[in-house]
Amino acid sequence: MAEEPEKKKEDLAEGTLISHLLELRNRLMRAMIAVIIALIPCIYYQNRLFTFVARPIREKLPKGVSLIATGVMSPFITPLKLAMFVSIFIAMPYILYQVWAFVAPGLYKHEKRFAIPLLASSVVLFYLGVGFAYQIVFPHVFGYFASSTPEGVTWMADITSYLDFAMQMFFAFGLAFEVPIAVVLLVITGIVKLEKLKANRGYVLVGVFVVSAMVTPPDALSQCVMAIPMYLLYEGGLIMAAILYNMRQKELARQEGNGT
Repeated sequence: MAEEPEKKKEDLAEGTLISHLLELRNRLMRAMIAVIIALIPCIYYQNRLFTFVARPIREKLPKGVSLIATGVMSPFITPLKLAMFVSIFIAMPYILYQVWAFVAPGLYKHEKRFAIPLLASSVVLFYLGVGFAYQIVFPHVFGYFASSTPEGVTWMADITSYLDFAMQMFFAFGLAFEVPIAVVLLVITGIVKLEKLKANRGYVLVGVFVVSAMVTPPDALSQCVMAIPMYLLYEGGLIMAAILYNMRQKELARQEGNGT
């Protein structure tokens, strides 16, 4: 008789696990369908998309020089790869929504209230980081490359190498613009105190310049173009964290007061 309750608990846990796995599968399928739907028009316009993404470097190439394709299948594979990246980029809000819908049932009401704006802000900031790289960073970077080319050397770029470089920069700046979200999460989860983050501003400033030196071309101006926005975003994250932390403490105090 004593084994029956234990067996029921095991069956319940197994059923819960299976339901969670089925829910995860459904969410992943929906995310994949969204990517496929976005991919169809991206494939149709893949050459135009590549022309748009390659505009910053084409404007800085020497007169009469164009991008080249050194691989036999590069003219087809490279735009197709870009189309796949763009489809994920377009579908990202829906993908993140599926992630949110999967984890939301396990969150408390006050946690959901803070998670929604953080999720939306993370998407917007990532897009802003990519846009910043395309509009501000790329023209300067490729202008620097063009001006530093030795005499007697014609600067040419392979389309595959350019796309790899562009994707790396987009990803780096997209993540760099997530600094405020990281700061807020560290504070509201209690991992790091807000006062400690404020006291370590000097270390953070050094750290962002080190990171910038690793992902940007080796000149001081390029490093500053990335490091200065990152540090300003860090300061913005401190302000956001202070506001959300105070709001959370008031909400918890109100709930404890209602409970008593």
